[in-house]
Amino acid sequence: MAQHNLAKGDLFHNMLLFSLPYLLSYFLQTLYGLADLLIAGRFNGADVISAVSIGSQVMHMVTVMIVGLAMGTTVTIGRFVGAEDEDGIRRAIGNTITLFAMIAVLATCALLGLTQPIVQLLSTPPEAVPGALAYLRICFAGIPFIVAYNILSSIFRGMGDSRSPMLFIAVACALNILLDLLFMGPMQLGAAGAALATVVAQAASVAFALVGIRKTTAGSRQHGTADVRNTSVEAAIENRVETQIHASEGAATSSNEHACADRSAWWDPAMLHQILSIGLPIACQDGFIQISFLIITVIANRRGVDISAAVGIVEKTISFLFLVPSSMLSTVSTIAAQSIGAGDPARARQTLRYGVGLASGIGLLFAILFQFISVPFFTLFTKDPVVQALAVQYMCTYVLDCVVAGIHFPFSGFFSASGLSILSFIHNLCSVILVRIPGAWLATKLFPDTLYAMGLAAPAGSLLSALICIAFYLALRRKGRV
Repeated sequence: MAQHNLAKGDLFHNMLLFSLPYLLSYFLQTLYGLADLLIAGRFNGADVISAVSIGSQVMHMVTVMIVGLAMGTTVTIGRFVGAEDEDGIRRAIGNTITLFAMIAVLATCALLGLTQPIVQLLSTPPEAVPGALAYLRICFAGIPFIVAYNILSSIFRGMGDSRSPMLFIAVACALNILLDLLFMGPMQLGAAGAALATVVAQAASVAFALVGIRKTTAGSRQHGTADVRNTSVEAAIENRVETQIHASEGAATSSNEHACADRSAWWDPAMLHQILSIGLPIACQDGFIQISFLIITVIANRRGVDISAAVGIVEKTISFLFLVPSSMLSTVSTIAAQSIGAGDPARARQTLRYGVGLASGIGLLFAILFQFISVPFFTLFTKDPVVQALAVQYMCTYVLDCVVAGIHFPFSGFFSASGLSILSFIHNLCSVILVRIPGAWLATKLFPDTLYAMGLAAPAGSLLSALICIAFYLALRRKGRV
């Protein structure tokens, strides 16, 4: 697993080099949900569309929390790469594997036991309940594959490699679409087919990633290049083999030293604390954001299956458009972390400025474009004219969020790289509690005949987040902390 030190060389070039594969990875991953809805709409009615929409929103929440927690790994490894600390990289990888293996087991067991209450809590329309239950049970059983893929991706990205995760997800995406067509078309499995296609595709992605890692390591050894510049997961495993060899040779002192190194490579409380102190606030922040989306889904579900389906389609579309700010968040966090690790905070700040300019500028283009193409665009998802009209209303105002999110997402990445991810948690919590949820509820009460007003809740919340981020940044700059 080769390193790419992004703290050196032309900054703008490095950002494009890292963000474009990351953007394509996000595009392919988001295509999962869009393909599920698109194919479900072609072969089924509003009940299955609603079931897939609700189920995929829950799974999206689980996934983004895993990704948020894994940001602790990406930033930690990025700092070690910038500081050229090979032992630190190895220990970060080993401890990440231990931590997330436990999380995968616990999350799978807990969520499988909570499937029924989750569906009830979301006020799922009665017609969509069986499909939503089937979808979630299958996806919850596949959580270990979701965790494994995202952890492997976070390790690669921390090393400065965003290309490999793109290749892994490309395989999964192609397989997911083919299986969607098979399971929901000829086999008529409905929402369960969409879930099964997603889980099988994720498993294939993990298998492809592991094979790629082993081939890369084997190739490096064959050509005599498996030195510290090719740190891999296998390097941590080899510590255990070395420990046993030394023990068998009677080298007790050396064996003890290797045993201690072996334990720290897989279970180091200080390293675990560092990963969690960065990743946990991000996971909580992403969880609160997704909870706000789910609460808005509940508000929509209570207004009938047509509005439920329309809101679900728009949420999936927005998640697609949010690929740009999301990829920029990761780009800023990775490059800023490597720059901070290399002792160059000025480069980290410049990374933030570039990130905000790129993300908000592209978001503005999206906001303008969808004022003109929303009507023909949503005919791709459903033939129901009522659902189409409602989706257009919701989208025309909701899409403004792409502009404002292009500001606060890069700030969140910068705060995470600086070890201040708690600030990201604070601004997102304020946005959710003070604006997003009450705004959506109030819009429903004051404007019950349209979704235009309800769509404004998200960009209004993002505006508050952006203002808080700017205030935090200016205060930190005055104190010389960033």
